[in-house]
Amino acid sequence: MTAISIIENRSNEVQLPQWLQECLIDQESLESDSDALLICQAFNFAYQLHEGQTRKSGEPYIAHPIAVASLLRSLGGDSVTIAAGFLHDVVEDTDVTPEEIEERFGVQVRLLVEGVTKLSKFNFSSTTERQAENFRRMFLAMATDIRVIVVKLADRLHNMRTLEHLKPEKQKRISQETREIFAPLANRLGIGRFKWELEDLCFKYLEPEAYDEIKSLIAERRADREARIARVTETLRSGLKNQKIEVVELKGRPKHLYGIYQKMQRQQKEFSQIYDIAAFRIIVKTNEECYRALAVVHDAFTPIPGRFKDYIGLPKPNRYQSLHTTVVGTNGRPIEIQIRTKEMHQVAEYGIAAHWKYKETGSSNVAISSEEDSKFTWLRQLLEWQKDLSDAQEYMESVKDNLFEDDVYVFTPDGDVVALAHGATPVDFAYRIHSEIGNHMKGARVNGRWSVLSKPLENGDIVEIVTQKNSHPSLDWLNFVVSPTARNRIRQWYKLSHRDENIVRGKELLEKEMGKSGFDSLLKSEAMQIVTQRCNYHSVEDLLSALGYGEITQNHVVNRLRDVAREQQPVETELKTEEVEIPSHPNSNYEKYRGGNSPIIGVEGMLYHLAGCCKPLPGESIIGAVTLSSRGISIHGQGCENIDKIPGERIIPVSWNEQTEDGKNFTYPVDIQIEAMDRVGVFKDILARLSDRGINVRNAGVKTGRNKPALISLSLDIRDRQQLEYVFQRIKSMSDILNIRRVMNSNSSNSVEH
Repeated sequence: MTAISIIENRSNEVQLPQWLQECLIDQESLESDSDALLICQAFNFAYQLHEGQTRKSGEPYIAHPIAVASLLRSLGGDSVTIAAGFLHDVVEDTDVTPEEIEERFGVQVRLLVEGVTKLSKFNFSSTTERQAENFRRMFLAMATDIRVIVVKLADRLHNMRTLEHLKPEKQKRISQETREIFAPLANRLGIGRFKWELEDLCFKYLEPEAYDEIKSLIAERRADREARIARVTETLRSGLKNQKIEVVELKGRPKHLYGIYQKMQRQQKEFSQIYDIAAFRIIVKTNEECYRALAVVHDAFTPIPGRFKDYIGLPKPNRYQSLHTTVVGTNGRPIEIQIRTKEMHQVAEYGIAAHWKYKETGSSNVAISSEEDSKFTWLRQLLEWQKDLSDAQEYMESVKDNLFEDDVYVFTPDGDVVALAHGATPVDFAYRIHSEIGNHMKGARVNGRWSVLSKPLENGDIVEIVTQKNSHPSLDWLNFVVSPTARNRIRQWYKLSHRDENIVRGKELLEKEMGKSGFDSLLKSEAMQIVTQRCNYHSVEDLLSALGYGEITQNHVVNRLRDVAREQQPVETELKTEEVEIPSHPNSNYEKYRGGNSPIIGVEGMLYHLAGCCKPLPGESIIGAVTLSSRGISIHGQGCENIDKIPGERIIPVSWNEQTEDGKNFTYPVDIQIEAMDRVGVFKDILARLSDRGINVRNAGVKTGRNKPALISLSLDIRDRQQLEYVFQRIKSMSDILNIRRVMNSNSSNSVEH
């Protein structure tokens, strides 16, 4: 189908934006414009693949890729990014492979589509462990190509715009993860347009009553607000004109709904008490004019002390620049005013995307310069922390802190600006500069005065770290440092400096869990080497040191040892207590049941024996079968397969006699098989547990093999099912035990005469 026919025949199904229509109409003459041609081809391909698919709203599915591509185009995205916007769902929703994407559209488009596809599969609202892994993968994707995240943000924004078509519970789940993950990411990338709209849409679904109330209140006061905005605008425009400052844009706008709601919650005020619900933006041409415009504002209105921020001289980590001031208006209400240049406004609105160089003709250049890349130090920090932190909860906290908390800006003695997390201390500052400075830190001067190391730093502080060769970190620092880097470096130093002590303690802990017998051999075994690798340590000593330090638990190590042992010799029959199989106890010539010392009711005066196929124990349901031999009645367990083969006339009801005379405590031989880790003394420990409970062992055998668990066979005298289950529990509680089961069809004799 040609582009023209698509436009003509499908116009009723989906509305194509004007820019796309023009691109499709002109595509035959676009041979020299590779960028525009790539965009057209990507749309055509996506259109064909998604044809017949619909969204929950009922509209054609292609409407979603079109909307995503349009959002990316509005950000100034290059042709590769826009093409990826059209194609971001085709790998997940169709049979197209990444290889085919690369063949048709190039490796860059493939990598973007693959990156977005991977991110789409993650569930950010799951457990902490899963959540941490999702973040790790996301940041890795960002480090590879930041455009992956921008495409994903555009995808999420359009999905949020159409969220009303989903079920309420799904609306809340998606809105929650959007507020926690994607809106902060948009903020960190500086894409204010996306950030504010995402937050307002989340607000709509997560706090619908508050959303509707604030929206209604703002609408009611619209006329009054517009009149006030007009008066302030005219005052500012007149003052700027008098100072011959060329204004690119001067406008007032209502603040975003979620921003107003947050202020109400933060200040514990009603809507009527929030006065600065409108903000003014002045856009001029140069930095110098920004400061001149500020003077005009402060001359026209009274500035509120402490409410001025210079983000031009001290930009935010996401590269945002602007002058912020709050003044008192003519009616006594606060007015927030932002002053910036056109270039600064582009960054404020589009963030990282403001630096994409999209040309209508020629090639695109999406590479980010080293200078620009240096602004995203937070991303590199997260990637570094990911390598340092093994604990999922800790990593999760560090990520969320970095995404949500406002940064504190301090200075080195040389005047360099250092951005730290909110609540950071001089110790955090020292480790931010260099690990060795932190490790040898003796004290700190803040603004020329000695400071308590635990005191949080404030904006504008000048911090000087004093070091000494023989100084070293204190574990007390872990109680107040806020950065994961500092926390991890302190722990690393402590682990290395107390390594010998930690190894000894680790040995003691593991020995206590495993037993002393054969412990040294266990440490040298192949199984322990495998466990060490799986716990991400280089040597057994490293593992023991971590165990002694508390970085890993002895239960974790023991469980890994069990896993390795199972892999080396898989268990043939998985133990399930409720399906325990029991060996035979053959018996015959019991006294006639009168006054009752026969163990079975229903066979009084008759010869009988316990069947060797199912070997029931007292406490299990049984049934009798008359044999055709001289062995009399065969006692089977209910459900025995062999019972089904016996004619009904030969079946007789029987049961266990629970009222046998005192002194007649019958026992029945039971064969069990145990798989245990092969260490010296494990067999002895098992026998000791049986002996402590008065369990007689008739027969025993042990089989061992290189790098295999020990296989222990035991024949026990057991009274009933209850006692057998107790024996199983006692043996299974040993840390060395891998498996235990009852053995059927043992080679021991099938009958014992009584």
